Amino acid sequence: MAYVVTENCIKCKFMDCVEVCPVDCFYEGENMLVIHPDECIDCGVCEPECPAEAIVPDSDESAASWTDLNKEYADKWPNITTKGPSPADADDWKGKTNKKQQFSDKPGSGS
Repeated sequence: MAYVVTENCIKCKFMDCVEVCPVDCFYEGENMLVIHPDECIDCGVCEPECPAEAIVPDSDESAASWTDLNKEYADKWPNITTKGPSPADADDWKGKTNKKQQFSDKPGSGS
């Protein structure tokens, strides 16, 4: 079992989760993060740190459509081990639904 980043992260990308991950399994896209399922040790420390409530166990119903996306982009995007700046309008996007159409497949800076 692993944790999965879901739609709530899109355009928020707060990155508080990155700081607490003991195995550095977060990868950065232009407007969201993903967790590499083969690297996640299922410790769960990231889940309560996410202000957007975007991280769930892969057994959660809401993870189903995001598990494959996390795996795919964790293999393409740069690894991130330190918290970077969130988008200037992150708070405006927090809590909004139906953000999947806002997803960008472009990589982040990988800071």
